[in-house]
Amino acid sequence: MREELGILLQAQYPLIYLITSEEERSERSLATLAQTCGSRQLFLWTVTHGVIEYGQPRQVAHHSTVSPEAAIEWVVRHKGPGIYVFKDLHPFIESPAVTRWLRDAIAQFKSAEKTIILMSPVQTVPVELEKDVVVLDFPLPDLAELGSVLDRELDRRSLPRPSESGREKLLKATLGLTRDEAEKVYRKAQVTTGRLTEAEVDVILSEKQQLIRRNGILEFIEEDETLDAVGGLEELKHWLRQRSGAFSEKARSYGLPQPKGMLILGVPGCGKSLIAKTTSRLWGLPLLRLDIGRVYDGSTVGRSEANLRNALKTAESIAPAILFIDELDKAFAGSAGSADSDGGTSSRIFGSFLTWMQEKRSPVFVMATANRVERLPGEFLRKGRFDEIFFVDLPTPEERAEIFRIHLAKRKRPLDRFDLEQLAKVSDGFSGAEIEQALIAAMYEAFAQEREFTQLDIIAAIKSTLPLSKTMNEQVAALRDWARQRARPAAASVAEYQRLEF
Repeated sequence: MREELGILLQAQYPLIYLITSEEERSERSLATLAQTCGSRQLFLWTVTHGVIEYGQPRQVAHHSTVSPEAAIEWVVRHKGPGIYVFKDLHPFIESPAVTRWLRDAIAQFKSAEKTIILMSPVQTVPVELEKDVVVLDFPLPDLAELGSVLDRELDRRSLPRPSESGREKLLKATLGLTRDEAEKVYRKAQVTTGRLTEAEVDVILSEKQQLIRRNGILEFIEEDETLDAVGGLEELKHWLRQRSGAFSEKARSYGLPQPKGMLILGVPGCGKSLIAKTTSRLWGLPLLRLDIGRVYDGSTVGRSEANLRNALKTAESIAPAILFIDELDKAFAGSAGSADSDGGTSSRIFGSFLTWMQEKRSPVFVMATANRVERLPGEFLRKGRFDEIFFVDLPTPEERAEIFRIHLAKRKRPLDRFDLEQLAKVSDGFSGAEIEQALIAAMYEAFAQEREFTQLDIIAAIKSTLPLSKTMNEQVAALRDWARQRARPAAASVAEYQRLEF
C-alpha cells in the first residue's frame, strides 16, 4: 500500500481517502513519502487545532483554519507543493460547502504538486467526489514491524530474548492488531508473568480476542467439543480431516491451493453449526462468527458497508482463520430486491461479500450453514464460491444410535443399561437436537420422581414429541429433492450408495 500511495503522490493525484485508525503510524509513513516526492511540506488538520505543519507544536497552528471550509481555502491559497492531511473530516464532508471547497481544490491542484489526504477510520465519500477520489486502506503492521515493537519492549524492560520459535509465536499471536494494541498486549503479558516468551502467547491471544470483540460484529467462538461429539456425518468428517493441514507451508510446497470454504445445507437441528464449531479444534484455527445482523447500521449512509469491510479486514489480518456464518439463508434473504426497503443497502452488502469471497487471497475459510435453500441467492450456489456444498439429512438409524451413545456418555451413564438399537428405531424422523431434548426430558421426569431415568423414560419422551420432519414435511421433502442432484451427502452410507449408483 505504501508503494501505491507513493505512486499516487508522484502522479499528483489531488484527493486520496486513507482508511485507518492509526494516525501516528500513518503520519510517519506520509512524512517519509513527502520527502521522497520532491520534498513536499506535510500539513495536518484537525477540527480542534486547525492546520499545523508536521513536526511543529500544536501552538504553531495557522489561525482561522479550525473550520473545514477555512482550512481547505487555506490549502488552495497556500504557495508551493504540499501534502495536506485532514483527520476525521467524514462528519463534515457531506456539507454542501465542504464538498464544494474540495471540488474547487481538486480543480486548482491540476497544475500543482498538491494532494489532500482524508484520513479516517470511516469511509464517507459524497457522490460529487466519487470520480475524483482514490480510496486506500492503510495496512496493519506486518511481522517485521511487530518485531520492532517486541524488541523495543524487551530492551525497555531488560527482559531475556525468547527463542526463535517463541519469538515467531509471539509475533503471529499479535497479527491483526495495531501497533499501539501490540504494545499494550506485550506490556500486559509482561506484567502478568514478568516475562515475554512463547508461554505468554495465551495471555496475548486472550487480550487479542477482547480487542477484536469490541467491534461488535465479529465474535470469537471457543468450542471445547471435538469432531467426535458429532454423531454420524462420516463423509463430511472425512472431507474435513483430509484438509486439516491445508493451510500449512507443506501444502503450499506440494502445490495445493488454499481451500475457500464450504456451505452446509440441511434440516434444522442435525449438527450443521456444531460441525462448524468443532472444525476449528480439528484444524487448530481460530473461529470467528460473523453476525450479518450486526453489520447493518442505518445511522449513517455507508456505515453498514464499512462495518462489513472492517470485519472482513479483521478476519484477514489474523488469518489463517475460519469465518463462520450461521443461517446464511436468513442473513442474505431478499438482498436482490432491497432497493425499496432499505435503499439498496442489503444488495450492496451482498455484492461486497460475494466479491470478497471470489477475490480473497488470504487463508480465511468460510463455513456457512443454511436451512432454506430456496431463500439463498443463486450467486452463492455457483461453482467457485465454495469448495463443496454438503447436505445434512435426518440421521440414519446407525447415526441415531451413535447420537444416543454420545449424549448418554456425555451424561456419564453406563451404556449397557440402554438398548441403543431400539432407541434408534423409535426415534425415526428425529434430528440430533430433538434426540438430545428427548433425553433431557426423560432425565427431568425421573429427577422429579427422585430416581434414575430408564429406557422407558426415553421412549415415552420420544413418543410424546412430534418431530420437525413431520410438522414441516413439505419443506424437508423439497430440500431433499433439491439436494439429491446438487449437493454432496454428509452421511457416509448415502454417499457410498450414490457412488455405487453412479
